[in-house]
Amino acid sequence: MNFKTGQYVRHAKYGNGIIVERDEERTTVDFDTAGLKKFVTSIAAFEIAEGEAPKRKRTASKRRPKTKDAAAPSS
Repeated sequence: MNFKTGQYVRHAKYGNGIIVERDEERTTVDFDTAGLKKFVTSIAAFEIAEGEAPKRKRTASKRRPKTKDAAAPSS
């Protein structure tokens, strides 16, 4: 079966996930609970998952705190 990037799939060991990258050699899947995993495309065993992928929270950007020197006006 030919899977596409963005497709919601199921793996026997890792559960459900979204294909985030796919080429002739490797397929990368972001699983709901197991995180990112890479597979050899020719032997990867996926099936189409039922339903839709859950909405993922966007990670907050990490900001550096302002230093006192940068915050003080120069005279």
